[in-house]
Amino acid sequence: MNPGCISGKKQFDTQQLAEDVLIELWTRNEYAAGQAPIAVYKCDDCGYYHLTSREPMNEKLTQFLASGQLKHQREANRWIDKFKRKK
Repeated sequence: MNPGCISGKKQFDTQQLAEDVLIELWTRNEYAAGQAPIAVYKCDDCGYYHLTSREPMNEKLTQFLASGQLKHQREANRWIDKFKRKK
C-alpha cells in the first residue's frame, strides 16, 4: 500500500488507468466550465499519476468528446442506473 501523495490527490498506478478514470468521470458527472479534470500527469513527488484541470486537455479525452461518445455513454449509464434501481 502506498503512503499517499503530499498533494492529497488520488493516485493511479499507470497513465492508462488515470485516463480511463478521467473519461469515466466525464460520463458520470456534469461539470461546470473550468471545474472538470481534463488531463493526466505523472507526479514528481510520488511517482504516480494524478488528474488535473490544467491544460492541455488529454488527447484521449479530446477524441472521446469530439467523437460524440460522451453523449452515448451518458445515455447508457442512465439506462444502467434505471435497471439497477428496479431490482
